[in-house]
Amino acid sequence: MEKYSWGQSLQEVTITAPVPAGTKSRQITCEIEKKSLKLGLKGEEPAMIIIEGELFGQVKVGESFWHLEDQKTVSVLLTKSDERRNWWKSLVKGGPEIDTQKVEPEPSRLGDLDPELRSTVEKMMFDQRQKEMSRPTSDEIQQQELLKKFDFSKMKRVDKFSNMA
Repeated sequence: MEKYSWGQSLQEVTITAPVPAGTKSRQITCEIEKKSLKLGLKGEEPAMIIIEGELFGQVKVGESFWHLEDQKTVSVLLTKSDERRNWWKSLVKGGPEIDTQKVEPEPSRLGDLDPELRSTVEKMMFDQRQKEMSRPTSDEIQQQELLKKFDFSKMKRVDKFSNMA
C-alpha cells in the first residue's frame, strides 16, 4: 500500500505506517472500533488520514492497540474476533485484495486450539507415530485393555451342536 503495509495471522492483523520523523504520540489519532479503523495525524491541515474504513472482519477492541516506534512508524495490532479464524482478503472493505488461496499459514501451536480439537489432533499424532513404529494405535490399545479386564473364566461354554441330537 502507498501509506501503510499490513500482514496477518489467523489471530491478528498488524499494520505499519510511516509518519514524519519526530512525530509525537499525541499527534497520532487512532480509533479502533469493532468493525472500523481510522488512523491519521492530528494537526495537519487538512488532517492526514492514513487508513479509514470498514474492516474486512470484526476485531476485539479491548485486545487491540497501537504504538509509535522511534517517532517515525505507527504500528497497530488488531486482534480478530472471528472464532473460526479466517484469512482476511483485505484490510478494509473496498481496499486492495489479496488471494487468500496463496497464503502460507504459519505453523499452528497445539496450545492455540480449543481443548476438544486439541485432544483430537493429539490422538491423531499419537496414532500416526504408533503406525510408523508398527505399534498399536490408541483404539487398539483401548481394545486390548478391555480384553485384559474381561474374565473369560466366568463364561459358559456354548456348544452349538448340542441341540442337534
